[in-house]
Amino acid sequence: MSQLITKKSIMVTGGAGFIGGYVIKELLKKGYKVVAIDNLSKEDSRIPEGAEFIKADLRDKKNIISLFKRGEFCINIASKIGGIGYFHKYPATILSENNEIYSSTFEAAAINNYKRMVYISSSMVYESANEFPLKEQALKAIAPPVTGYGFSKLSGEYYCRMFFEQYGLDYTIIRPFNAYGINEFPGDYVGYAHVIPDITMKIMSGKYPIEILGNGEQSRCFTHVRDIARGIVMSLESPKAKNESFNLGSDEEIKIIEVAKRIWRILGQKKEFRAKFAEPLKDDIFRRVSDSSKAKKAFGWRPEINFEIGLKETVGWLKTLNFNSFGKLTLN
Repeated sequence: MSQLITKKSIMVTGGAGFIGGYVIKELLKKGYKVVAIDNLSKEDSRIPEGAEFIKADLRDKKNIISLFKRGEFCINIASKIGGIGYFHKYPATILSENNEIYSSTFEAAAINNYKRMVYISSSMVYESANEFPLKEQALKAIAPPVTGYGFSKLSGEYYCRMFFEQYGLDYTIIRPFNAYGINEFPGDYVGYAHVIPDITMKIMSGKYPIEILGNGEQSRCFTHVRDIARGIVMSLESPKAKNESFNLGSDEEIKIIEVAKRIWRILGQKKEFRAKFAEPLKDDIFRRVSDSSKAKKAFGWRPEINFEIGLKETVGWLKTLNFNSFGKLTLN
């Protein structure tokens, strides 16, 4: 894959976040100049090494228009995000602030004549789907998402299309499926983060049996964050990805109860695995399965990291963190 011809920096919004940090590593590895913009609102935000970092509120339209003068491509990752518990606790905040971020960043890119906006959407835009695996065109045939987060990510996809129609701002839409990996921290309550750090936190803090939301039969296609970051950069470099949308997801469908059992084994627990099942949160998605063949055909992407290997790596890192008996993360 040939590199972009750019004398300016690639702007990465949400560059201090989980996916953002990996995307920046991938860009720097390829020799690009990178400017990361983030407001550091999350406690586990990490300023990326090797990139220029600017702390800024992405909703500040005037300031972002000025900052965007330094680039000509943007990877737009910034959004209010968390696990399903977070989605249900702050639906209005998520919807409102995400749309403010999109309004500001898309206008800044259009005013500064950007060559492409790579917008990081979510598999949550497929919330209402009931036929699997999911191809990109399925979105045209299903009802819109019911959660504030899912709807906000779909709204960002409309920004892509409308700014292309009015201003000629080229775009690429990326829909990651269940990213996991090192540097995604657990939260203060169940569902604040995603399921792998949540379950690991419960086991490490001594909870037994392990509480699982729903019946554990929900299934996902977990995709390592390094694979996702690699795919995002590949799409940026590909002319065939221009003004198109792509799923980036593993083709290995796995149930949540099986994920919990694997984490239990990786942590070397001596007791027999036991789970108790709690009432699922409203609008929990029972099944989500990706078809990523379009990305493979367009720019040669496929997931490379086996889930068992990636899970061991992730849980091994989580083991280095400290949890008290209430499951609260305590940083050294």
